[in-house]
Amino acid sequence: MNLKKSARLRRAKRTRSKISELRMNRLCVYRTPRHIYAQIISEQGNQIMASASTVEKENRKNKTSNVEAASTIGQLIAKRSIEAGIDKVAFDRSGYAYHGRVKALAEAARESGLKF
Repeated sequence: MNLKKSARLRRAKRTRSKISELRMNRLCVYRTPRHIYAQIISEQGNQIMASASTVEKENRKNKTSNVEAASTIGQLIAKRSIEAGIDKVAFDRSGYAYHGRVKALAEAARESGLKF
């Protein structure tokens, strides 16, 4: 594993251990150069409560790797989590910098009613 990826995973591990102490559902973000994924994971970490990604058919119509697509996914994950009865989560950015697509997803989710 390269140095950059191992550093990101180290940061993610530290964040996830803190979130597990809080005993909250978490909004987990994963990004690739082409797509972005978001999941609401239960407190115990064993169940996916809601998910959204640019891989879904209705989200592939436009570009999938830009800030606009990330904000669309943020709105969609907020809508789906509120439908599932979850309105408060902890934000797990998976070790990525809070910048660009990750920031756009988080801000769109907050604007759509998700609290974190």
